[in-house]
Amino acid sequence: MGIGATDFSKDSGRSELQLAAEAVRAALADAGLEPSDVDGLVSFTMDTNAEIAVARELGIPELTFFSRVHYGGGAACATVQQAAMAVETGAAKVVVCYRAFNERSGHRFGQVQTAAAANIDNSWSYPMGLGTPAAMVAMFARRYMHEYGATSEDFGRIAVIDRKHAATNPHAWFHDRPITLDDHQSSRWIAEPLRLLDCCQESDGGVALVVTSQERARDLPQKPAHVKAATQGSSVDQFTMTSYYRDDLTRLPEMGVVARGLWEKSGIGPSDVDVAVLYDHFTPFVLVQLEELGFCGRGEAKDFVASGALELDGTLPLNPHGGQLGEAYLHGMNGIAEGVRQIRGTAVNQVGGVEHVLVTAGTGVPTSGLVLGQG
Repeated sequence: MGIGATDFSKDSGRSELQLAAEAVRAALADAGLEPSDVDGLVSFTMDTNAEIAVARELGIPELTFFSRVHYGGGAACATVQQAAMAVETGAAKVVVCYRAFNERSGHRFGQVQTAAAANIDNSWSYPMGLGTPAAMVAMFARRYMHEYGATSEDFGRIAVIDRKHAATNPHAWFHDRPITLDDHQSSRWIAEPLRLLDCCQESDGGVALVVTSQERARDLPQKPAHVKAATQGSSVDQFTMTSYYRDDLTRLPEMGVVARGLWEKSGIGPSDVDVAVLYDHFTPFVLVQLEELGFCGRGEAKDFVASGALELDGTLPLNPHGGQLGEAYLHGMNGIAEGVRQIRGTAVNQVGGVEHVLVTAGTGVPTSGLVLGQG
């Protein structure tokens, strides 16, 4: 798998199509391939860069496969699943997955989107004032705190870990800018119980990933990361952002669907995971993912985190690149790239002896996940 990215910024100074072309070009160079080798492109909704436009910009002559997955950030790992299926079935030989946008200097995803209220799912929550992702997650987080005794400090420990790892990553927006738990606790409220440092960034940038067959990868210059398992998940009473009408508001059953699929298809379990790259757009959902994925019991994530398990030298190193809280918010695509680096052994914050990396994408929405491994 080839990987490529632009710089991560708050004002890229170029169009989203330029960002996409730059990221794809970098991924192809990393893989030792040319645009003429590409015959498939995959992205996901809310990316403004049409596959044919990216192909024109790069000089990709023909496409035999193109696909776009729904549900925003929940689709990041699903793009790799689509690409792998296309290669495996012969629909394409070299597929590039990409994501590029000016999420800070252009269309800001974290603000109220009045047009989104017309969406049938959003129409149940927007009129009640739940018009931003933070507001939606805040209600979920408050119920989780009530049920399991979690505190704002428990959420803050996730932010501290991510920022600690980002501080030593030169590509991270928050490079050399770690935070303390006191910093987290003194940051302003966004939507109680979420503070500013519980919320991911709004970033400008692009990331691309090249997927091809194992046979072809053997002849390419980079050590390949193998897709051991890839799956998507949706569950009962699923809504687009937060599913308020379930009997239990403290769970993410769609992530449970992903977990079961990944463990079954890969033949490994939670204890075999060497690095976890978990979707961290809001800190509370990291705790719930740990429970859904089987790393700890229901309501036990706060103690698991407090034990130091998520440190680089812990039993489950979390987001060594800094995650979406520390590196950049590219809807999970930069997390997949970090998974590849960990398998290659080339990450800035490299964990020793990595055999398997778990990557997740999306929480609250239909989700997806990957297990990347050695050959």
